[in-house]
Amino acid sequence: MTQSYPIPSASSEADLLYADARLLVLSEIRGLGLKSAVKLLKRFSLSELFCMDAQRLNNLGLTADITEKLMSVSLDSSLEKLAGYRAVGINIISMASPFYPSLLFELPDPPLLLFCRGDVTLLEQQQVAIVGSRGATVSGKQQAFRLASELSAAGLVITSGLALGIDTQAHLGALAHSGATIAVLGTGVDICYPRRNYSVWQQVAERGLLVSEFLPGTVAKAQNFPRRNRIIAGLSMATLVVEAEQKSGSLITAELAMDYNREVMAVPGAVNNPYTRGCHALLKQGAALIENSEDVLNELGCSVQKGLYINKQAEQKEGDKPLLRHIGFEPTSIDEIANSSNIPIAQLLTLLIDLELEGLIISTSGGYTRIGGG
Repeated sequence: MTQSYPIPSASSEADLLYADARLLVLSEIRGLGLKSAVKLLKRFSLSELFCMDAQRLNNLGLTADITEKLMSVSLDSSLEKLAGYRAVGINIISMASPFYPSLLFELPDPPLLLFCRGDVTLLEQQQVAIVGSRGATVSGKQQAFRLASELSAAGLVITSGLALGIDTQAHLGALAHSGATIAVLGTGVDICYPRRNYSVWQQVAERGLLVSEFLPGTVAKAQNFPRRNRIIAGLSMATLVVEAEQKSGSLITAELAMDYNREVMAVPGAVNNPYTRGCHALLKQGAALIENSEDVLNELGCSVQKGLYINKQAEQKEGDKPLLRHIGFEPTSIDEIANSSNIPIAQLLTLLIDLELEGLIISTSGGYTRIGGG
């Protein structure tokens, strides 16, 4: 259920600017944590809070230092900062904005402000989070890309955290189709982290949306990423985990989604793959088992739009391609395939090349890996 805050949507642009400035002040006061700020906002309107005298503020349990900062603040400075952000293409969506995502109000600690670069209308659309391990396998990356692409084609926005591995493939999958993808960052939206993802970061800024609750200029810090994860889970009606270790940020995101009463889904994998143990743990807790995009849509009760494209060639039965029975969804060496199938190496190499050209397997350092629905 959406929580109530005495912050009415601003009735004019000027009202919204002053509300944004006050919320920026609250976010910048050292010693006033987000939960404390949210607690205050549940009791008092912004204008009331900023008009209180010292005694009343102290009676609320605020320290003398925080009280002094609230009473001495100049909104002109905050207004100048906000104008500066907008001048370089950074939009601000605060709790006072009519465009603030309603799902975030269901969080116990919703962000006061969202700093955005890109298409802010994506925040109003239905989102599915796809997250997973940074050190994902080739098969896991392939699954993340395929699922994101097909769900994007079905009209859903793909939300993730721009990390290497599964997150990156989720963004790329959406960019390969509609471009409707949101990257929630643990830095300011003007900073790319990790730097290796600069190309993806730039594409999301141009075609999708970069979002952060952290002020522009904020660099990557370890404590920022759990906070980032709660926004990923909070924005999305469902969180899908594709490969994750038992102790990982992806599981934190999934557990937060459970706390927010959102759908949680997981892709199963080989039992000896350490990157799927987190997924199996989620499945044991009741997460929905996902094999393809149709499973996701069925769990969400969504109908498939005309744009959804599924490669039917990749859905051939094993009976049509007997060799597939001898190739796992984890790297399988040529020797293992030859011993299992009893096919001479020379003939086997030709068959493997055919399967690779059809998009049913991929060559990896450990041999060959089965992908898709093949």
